[in-house]
Amino acid sequence: MKTKVICFANNKGGSGKTTTCASLAYAFGERGKKVLMIDGDMQLNLTLSYFNEDEALEFAKSDRNLYNLVKNGGNVKDCIVKTRYENVDLIPSSTLMSSIEFELFTKWQRESIMRKTLSPIVEEGIYDYVLIDAPPTLGCWVMNLLVASDYIALPVEASPWGLFGLANMFEFIESVREINPDLSLLGVIVTKVDGRKNYFKQTLETLRSTEGIRVFDQVIHTDSSVEWAQDDSKPVGGYKKSSRSAGEYAALADEILNKI
Repeated sequence: MKTKVICFANNKGGSGKTTTCASLAYAFGERGKKVLMIDGDMQLNLTLSYFNEDEALEFAKSDRNLYNLVKNGGNVKDCIVKTRYENVDLIPSSTLMSSIEFELFTKWQRESIMRKTLSPIVEEGIYDYVLIDAPPTLGCWVMNLLVASDYIALPVEASPWGLFGLANMFEFIESVREINPDLSLLGVIVTKVDGRKNYFKQTLETLRSTEGIRVFDQVIHTDSSVEWAQDDSKPVGGYKKSSRSAGEYAALADEILNKI
């Protein structure tokens, strides 16, 4: 099977991108799929979903991180670290990612740097899936991540502000397709759902009535297990498999695997 690259992106912060990326990586790994996660955000949250703060900062200071890879080139395989879970690896981020837009500005064919960087592992088929956690922006860096991707998944928070800016996101996707015409919208993942509140149903209705958008059947409810898992530097499935969120992300993983 050809390696599939999925980028989790939304220009609005707090949409659950990182939690979704980390949780699906774990669920895919549980299903025997080999997964490489890429932490594309300077906040290191995806790295911190699998490693404690000391370990994450050690990666950030070393050469084994995404910033060093993009800035200086080199072999992508040298930046991959193993997690404690079978089948799930990671390229950590660095706090220096805050200057990545500046670093890209001076580079030739800057929109395609990430695609070239990942090409050795994609062409060799080392992984079944590469899952990228993008920062909540719409700049050259996120364009880079999407140019390198086969699919974009859009986590959207079920809140009054959850849909804000989504039109800009879709316009941005169209601009990316001028460089990467094969980029597909995998679908919208509705997160942070509180079923007691009416705006959840309103959010779903609005999304499902929008032409050309697939909304996954499985939604993700708010669950304190997610925060406890983050505090323990684990994906929620690795922290508490019996939790509601772990079950929902497992079901979402099956839905995505059936689609791709």
